[in-house]
Amino acid sequence: MTAQPRRNADADWDAWPVEQYLAENYRILHPSDAAVIAAHSTLYQRIEPGSLHRTVELGAGPNLYPLLLAAAASRHIDAVEPGAAGVAYLRRALTDGPEPSWQPFYAECRRLNPALPATMRQALSAVHVHRAPLTAPPAAPYDLASMHFVAESVTAEEDEFRSLCASYVAAVRPGGYLVAAFMAGMPTYRLGDGSVWPGLPVSAELLREVFEPLVEDLEIVAIGRDSTLPAYGDDGMLVLHARRR
Repeated sequence: MTAQPRRNADADWDAWPVEQYLAENYRILHPSDAAVIAAHSTLYQRIEPGSLHRTVELGAGPNLYPLLLAAAASRHIDAVEPGAAGVAYLRRALTDGPEPSWQPFYAECRRLNPALPATMRQALSAVHVHRAPLTAPPAAPYDLASMHFVAESVTAEEDEFRSLCASYVAAVRPGGYLVAAFMAGMPTYRLGDGSVWPGLPVSAELLREVFEPLVEDLEIVAIGRDSTLPAYGDDGMLVLHARRR
């Protein structure tokens, strides 16, 4: 009998190995993340500072740079994270300040968008952490919804991936901004500590199929495989910008 694909609910996200994940992905600024920051900065530069009343980061986890990117445009940022480990990390970052390893990320964000606050602490002062399912942000619809390496990294089932993407779009008001990044072609997610997590290999073609009926002004930019990252079996990253119909 063929095993059923692992779904989001099949993984213990409370036990997500935050330190391992950070060590593999975010202790230095990798070229691929610099490329994501550059792509998103072109969008955020066009948004008047402080003009977005409330925005959301879905599946925020321990990745701080999407929250930092939004800090000039948004007066209130909801960081939605379902897992206890990710929530604990985010709350420590807000209470104690972000780890110094995030400084190069923020320096690059601010170089590309000087409207950002002078310090990371100031940037994160707009962030409010919520432990909640990806599909239940606390104050939808938002002016902007952001999602980074989430929908394709929490399920191995395409129908659930499509549903999570539809929920992401539904989190913003009509005309609201959508900002996202996906791992391209990544199979089941295996971290260096031996833990195995659901994953779905996605392509630009699949993203267009999923998002085109729901959005307008869709842009998808491919970022090549980053050899400085662990070999996750991916083909690189896909950056998405759009506005909800």
